[in-house]
Amino acid sequence: MRKSDIQTVRKLALFSDMSDECFETMLQGAFLQRFPSAVVLIGEGEPADFLHIVVDGCVELYATTNGRESTMAVVRPVATFILAAVLADAPYLMAARTIESSQILMIPAENLRDAMKNDAELTRAVVNELANSYRSVVKTLKNHKLRSGVERLANYLVSTHENQGANGRIYLPVEKKLLASMLGMTPENLSRAFATLKPYGVRVKGADIEISLIDDLRVLAKPNELIDNPRS
Repeated sequence: MRKSDIQTVRKLALFSDMSDECFETMLQGAFLQRFPSAVVLIGEGEPADFLHIVVDGCVELYATTNGRESTMAVVRPVATFILAAVLADAPYLMAARTIESSQILMIPAENLRDAMKNDAELTRAVVNELANSYRSVVKTLKNHKLRSGVERLANYLVSTHENQGANGRIYLPVEKKLLASMLGMTPENLSRAFATLKPYGVRVKGADIEISLIDDLRVLAKPNELIDNPRS
């Protein structure tokens, strides 16, 4: 691993306060690798042998059952997955694949568990990360259970609009098929939802979206601090 890569990982909230000695020991046997797009990194039910960290690129977490598949989350740099399985020494409940060319750091699961026994700051950081992950799951469940598909899309557009500068235009950071799965919809339902939003100033041209009536769209979306604010 290059020094710059190690420094990037060191700055993660999960590892930033642990001792240098424990950090160096934990990275023994770890390796950094670049994967092309559409590579399956882990599968559902496989043992959690490594903690994965997205250093560069983008990774989709997804699940399947009875021939159906759904996106559970999209992970961007610099972030870890799937911490809970690593700590519990349990099978992965989700699969993961690269959405684009991605650089992934893999830390042996046993190294992380051993480091927690010797470093209280790391243990504290792990508890915080698990707590944040739990709250994120609850927000996702609330979003899916308490809103219609049109409302979920409207809130996604409002949030993305704010994150991209609030200038009346946004660029979808993921393909529409993936967006539909993220929002718990089929591609056909997503297309109909976009059509429903036309009276609210939403115009779609490929991945480029114009939003000319953002206030009207926000009234429809009714953003909720306890669902839509990632910092709440």
